[in-house]
Amino acid sequence: MPLREIEFPSDPKDLEHAQERFLIFYSSRVNGQLWCPDCVAVDRIIQDTFGPEDGLSAVIVYVGQKPEWKTPSNIFRGEPWHITSIPTIIKVEDVSIGPIESCYSIPISDNLIDSPK
Repeated sequence: MPLREIEFPSDPKDLEHAQERFLIFYSSRVNGQLWCPDCVAVDRIIQDTFGPEDGLSAVIVYVGQKPEWKTPSNIFRGEPWHITSIPTIIKVEDVSIGPIESCYSIPISDNLIDSPK
């Protein structure tokens, strides 16, 4: 399934019924570029893993521009997602019951990738 993208939604609870097995939280784009250097660093891995037609099903969720993300009231920092860093991947364990009851999140760090120094 190809990688799907969702622009900064007005209600993050809309994602509760996503059919994808993974939710990938990314910085939004500025002039076509991700503003978050960590998101840029993992983007090729994400595209190669989730982008192919026969790849794992995933949706990229953009969390907003830098000022929107940095505010403690960002809609993804609260219920139901509690995202604390980007990029973050949430694996949905059982789509029949939704991600709230059955998911875990993995903040992507430089321990998982080789980032340029």
